[in-house]
Amino acid sequence: MPGVTGMSLDHMFCSRCREGFVAHEKIVNSHGELWHPQCFVCAQCFRPFPDGIFYEFEGYKYCEHDFHVLFAPCCGKCGEFVIGRVIKAMNANWHPGCFRCEECNGELADAGFIKCQGRALCHTCNARVKAGALGKHICHQCHGVIDDKPLRFRGEVYHPYHFNCTACGIELNSDAREVRSRPGYAANEMNELYCLRCHDKMGIPICGACHRPIEERVVTALGKHWHVEHFVCAKCEKPFLGHRHYEKKGLAYCETHYHQLFGNLCFVCNQVISGDVFTALNKAWCVHHFACAFCDQKMNQKTKFFEFDLKPACKKCYDKFPQELKKRMRRMYDSNPKRIPA
Repeated sequence: MPGVTGMSLDHMFCSRCREGFVAHEKIVNSHGELWHPQCFVCAQCFRPFPDGIFYEFEGYKYCEHDFHVLFAPCCGKCGEFVIGRVIKAMNANWHPGCFRCEECNGELADAGFIKCQGRALCHTCNARVKAGALGKHICHQCHGVIDDKPLRFRGEVYHPYHFNCTACGIELNSDAREVRSRPGYAANEMNELYCLRCHDKMGIPICGACHRPIEERVVTALGKHWHVEHFVCAKCEKPFLGHRHYEKKGLAYCETHYHQLFGNLCFVCNQVISGDVFTALNKAWCVHHFACAFCDQKMNQKTKFFEFDLKPACKKCYDKFPQELKKRMRRMYDSNPKRIPA
């Protein structure tokens, strides 16, 4: 028994039962206190300490289980007891590794946090959430809110003043242009930034739609340059992809929508009329599609026809109409002569 050699048994007493010890009896010595083996037990469950491991609190010794139950806090995330360093935040206790940002899952124990709408967020995520609520961007470099127009570079957004022109070194603004530094490379890390003046000297065209540099195939139309995929019909917004387009008042249209909006679309086949156009009844027909709506007899500009329900009827079919119907059509024509062609 270490620490009690040479002491008289007459002056040795158990710290729990206060009884003495007999010769050759096993004695437990804990920090200078002596115990009978059967008295050296947990103050809560009165059982021996497993593997001799115990925790002491306010003069009492507890086994590991009872100490956790009585005194150790539970983690707000995993629900396990927290032994050692305890993070107290958000009205709960946490293991350092369990207290994380609810947006990016980054550890907050040493980085600090901000309470946002009942959630613990790191400073970066809190700034991003606030900016999103205001409809603004967060700078990828300084993590601050971008109040003005951002600069887009390598797939991220920045305050423009974080960068300088690759050519002249001037501080950039949001008009800066991102250019691949090596032809044929697509990786963002190969890109460089130039001020608008230096970029224009390089002769790289700018897309009229996205206002970004065009480094591959260029479409030139409407007095501007376009990425192939950005030169689209003003009506259906489908790319022309090399197909013919039609211009009207500074806008480009595909063949179908140009004629749909501005005329010359066949009333029968709904196709663009590429050749001669036959117009009648405020409509347009392909020459070979203009026919009687009742017998399908082909008609031309010299053929006499009558209007019925905004459709052409040849003379033969008109003569077969009931007399009352023809009288009614005649009265309508007399009140509005333009409705029935002679």
